[in-house]
Amino acid sequence: MTSKIEDMLEKYAKAPKEAKKDPKTAWVERMMRSAKKYYKRCPYFDHKTKICFITLGEKCTREGKFDGCPIFLDFLRKKYDEYTSKGRPLPTDFLDISVTF
Repeated sequence: MTSKIEDMLEKYAKAPKEAKKDPKTAWVERMMRSAKKYYKRCPYFDHKTKICFITLGEKCTREGKFDGCPIFLDFLRKKYDEYTSKGRPLPTDFLDISVTF
């Protein structure tokens, strides 16, 4: 009986540990999921002119698809840095992010 327990403990010790995500990555992923809940297309995409508001006037290369968009992800990372540098609490929902640039 103890050999079974020892075998289980060895398997557990050899099993790969879960890599913990840093708080910034976890927050960015949470905001991305929240944005998907509210928007089908990027909230910073002008549908008529096909311009991205984050890049201030450049054409959107992804046609408004923001899932995995490097510009949108970079925007969220900057927002995280902005909130943490000022010591403000992080928003829990995408709609709570202030749109100040």
